[in-house]
Amino acid sequence: MDAKALISQLADSARLAARTLSVATGAERKAALLVIADAIEAHCEQIISANELDMERGRAADLNPSLLDRLLLTPARVKGIADGARQVAALEDPLGKTLRESVLPNGIELKQISVPFGVIGMVYEARPNVTVDAAVILLMSGNAALLRGSSSAAESNQILVTVMRDALATTKISPDVIALVPSDDRETVKALLNARGKVDLVIPRGSAALIRMVVDDSTVPTIETGAGVCHVYIDEFADLKKALPIIINSKVQRPSVCNAAETLLVHSNIAEKFVPIALAALNEAGVILHCDADSLALTRNIPASLATDENWSTEYGTLEMNVAIVDSVDAASDHIAKYGTQHTEAIVTENKENAARFIALSDCAAVMVNTSTRFTDGEQMGFGAEIGISNQKLHARGPMGLEAMTTTTWIVTGNGQIRS
Repeated sequence: MDAKALISQLADSARLAARTLSVATGAERKAALLVIADAIEAHCEQIISANELDMERGRAADLNPSLLDRLLLTPARVKGIADGARQVAALEDPLGKTLRESVLPNGIELKQISVPFGVIGMVYEARPNVTVDAAVILLMSGNAALLRGSSSAAESNQILVTVMRDALATTKISPDVIALVPSDDRETVKALLNARGKVDLVIPRGSAALIRMVVDDSTVPTIETGAGVCHVYIDEFADLKKALPIIINSKVQRPSVCNAAETLLVHSNIAEKFVPIALAALNEAGVILHCDADSLALTRNIPASLATDENWSTEYGTLEMNVAIVDSVDAASDHIAKYGTQHTEAIVTENKENAARFIALSDCAAVMVNTSTRFTDGEQMGFGAEIGISNQKLHARGPMGLEAMTTTTWIVTGNGQIRS
């Protein structure tokens, strides 16, 4: 079967199966997620064994450390995936919510309610946790999921989908609401992106190159999740005792993810005092440093290179960071506007006016004030697992949880009225 026919078949099966979600109660969908969570934990050993096969291939293919980190599953990460499903199950049901209602002069009642999109395709890279995160969010929001991960995570994704489908087979919800699109043929991505009329929405999650490919090539509507070239700006009025841990956490805690900081900006009035301290701490944490000319002059024998224009716009995903000195909030914001990706920007300051100005000038999905960029995350913000972080402005922006995976329907109820 060619890729187009395969995607058509999977989409048709998913749409039919989604009818079992349409008639399921919120309690039944929540219960299904808990069954999935328990099954994932129960099959932890098999999941890790499958993941090790992917890891072996990844090492042999010389995947870079950040990709290997995203690919790796450990007992703690498997438990975290299961707990993420439980967190989603604990959230408020997003379906059937009345968003607005009114009664027209002719007596007709209007009500706008939240409903599922239908069939949603996910295209993502070597992060097997996304397989479960996406499936449970889409299931809880009433959508069927077509999951197209990368070939580098093929074994991990297969076992996770098998476990979830087997778990659903014990419930009233059809297992076909979750389907794994084969990753051994690149044509399946093209077919998924062009299955307009069969697939209602496609969401990419991964590198900037993957996201751009999906957005540019898809005839199916997309939600653009974004690459993260995130910045931390240390204002002249910053509490430096707060600033240093925020910088280190933003860059080092998990550098492979999109909400990790890539550039540090420091106000010139505190640069001579603070930049050497920050560079020393970053260097001690293993961070490779790329500095502008002013900050390079303050390195004090700490290894660093002169940053290029390419450095400023690079999402490293590794322990590398850019450093620049700026003269004001506006200068920091100008730098961010030029090189950022509208993801997450942070300011450290005790000056409320400067914080407010930074917020007003930051055209991005999330602004952090005196805290780490790492908090742009569905779980950290209380949404449970997330489907991705949207940098765009239509429909959804920021971490996308259950509500972002719904659209609306108008219910118009009359008593025999006809239009004259």
